[in-house]
Amino acid sequence: MTKPVVRPGVLAIDPYVPGKSAAPRAARVFKLSANESPLGPSPKAIRALCDLAPHIAAYPDGSATRLRRAIGAAHGLDPERIICGAGSDDILALLAHAFVGEGDEGVYSQYGFLEYRIVILAAGGTPVVAPETDYTASVDALLGKVTERTKIVFLANPNNPTGTYLPKAEIERLADALPSHVILVIDAAYAEYVRRDDYSAAIELVASRENVVMTRTFSKIYGLAGLRLGWGYASPHVIDALNRIRGPFNVSSAAIEAGIAAVEDGTHIEAAIAHNDRWLTWLTREIRALGLEVLPSVANFIAIRFPDEPGRTAADADRFLTSRGFVLRAIGAYGMPGFLRLTVGSEEANRGLVAALGDFAQGFAARGARAANG
Repeated sequence: MTKPVVRPGVLAIDPYVPGKSAAPRAARVFKLSANESPLGPSPKAIRALCDLAPHIAAYPDGSATRLRRAIGAAHGLDPERIICGAGSDDILALLAHAFVGEGDEGVYSQYGFLEYRIVILAAGGTPVVAPETDYTASVDALLGKVTERTKIVFLANPNNPTGTYLPKAEIERLADALPSHVILVIDAAYAEYVRRDDYSAAIELVASRENVVMTRTFSKIYGLAGLRLGWGYASPHVIDALNRIRGPFNVSSAAIEAGIAAVEDGTHIEAAIAHNDRWLTWLTREIRALGLEVLPSVANFIAIRFPDEPGRTAADADRFLTSRGFVLRAIGAYGMPGFLRLTVGSEEANRGLVAALGDFAQGFAARGARAANG
């Protein structure tokens, strides 16, 4: 051998590729590709970061004790059953490493978050994909993929990149039907945005079951994506296992202080919810009025389907919108090449995006009319 040998499962991983964030030829850029909050972080979180600056020579609290207590107080949870990490994807990776090994399987839905496949393979397991119905996860399909080798099931609810969700009754049905040794991970990264009465982030399920885990993030409604902060809620047995393998200082002091301030700023959170409620509805209505299909979403983004026709495809729209300074997320890697994902942005960004889409549609119509007239 002339070089170190990488495990085969690692080489099977397609590296996660974030959406683009620049439009080089545009005078102004609106980044609508990463589901970031258009309101940004809480002013209290910004002040907490500034106050921390003189103290960054010291290591953070390795257990994030004050942050876990703040999260627990905000959601009515036992802090001892909470674990924090460098983004919720850190928690997802820890779960896979703790419970999946060589020869084991991990199940996730067809259009689920790309990170699920990555963490399963990285742990030495085999990814198993369950088909979706109308771009929505199916409990029966997920259960149909469970075998004696299954160790973990990942379910994003709401799902990224589709924005669809499963109601509380369906999540309970899934949990009830899974073998007790199989971990069910409910990835509720967008839970704060959901306004449906039949939705649950699965807190109640975690409280009553040993094998259900809920993960959450500070990257979306809290506007702290750049600090990388997430958390998980699970049984003491699961939390103990994760604490044994996580990095000793896997959450920075900056993330801890900003996270505490953010989770305690209810006014900022409510403002973000209200903004999303208004503009998610508006964008869906206005884009459908242009003749484009929009998947029903309960999160802070929508998936827009473009025709499979020359000049009208998602790739054509992506190039056109980028030239105007509107950066959306191409989601071909999710098996949805005909779609672009649009994050709800500021009022200026939202109105500008719809106007640009209208120009794109009109331009195609004009070209079609000229072709028809010879």
